Amino acid sequence: MLRMTRQSDYGIVLISYLAARPERSFGAAELAAQTALPVPIVRKILKLLAKGALLVSHRGIKGGYSLARPASAISVADILTALEGPIALTECIEEAPGGCSHEALCPLRPKWQRINAVVHHALSSINLSQLIAPWPHEYLNLSRPTAALSTVQSPLR
Repeated sequence: MLRMTRQSDYGIVLISYLAARPERSFGAAELAAQTALPVPIVRKILKLLAKGALLVSHRGIKGGYSLARPASAISVADILTALEGPIALTECIEEAPGGCSHEALCPLRPKWQRINAVVHHALSSINLSQLIAPWPHEYLNLSRPTAALSTVQSPLR
């Protein structure tokens, strides 16, 4: 099963909270209280997002963290990369050619590279503004879920 780490999940919650309130900065303790997340984890995640150039740290009385650029210029791939490193579904994708002892015998590396590229493209095509935007009405109609899903464009087509 492919699953995001808790750190990435919390990171997306935190950066989404900031994106929804771009007019101000937030300290770690305030963000932790507002999102019901533990302060130590919030501090760690904020530092990673700042190191990844997605947040800016402001010092002083009104200090805290804010977005480093507009929410529309931050993709989900950017967030996950800042928190976890390069997006790679398998270890052989992470390493340069020659890094895997089975590479010469494994015909699947090119296939995994293609799958990884599709996943990366999908995550890159969703920005933070889209992530925090309200769902369109057709997605909220629970009585007809297949109608809503049929409007979604698959990146695999």
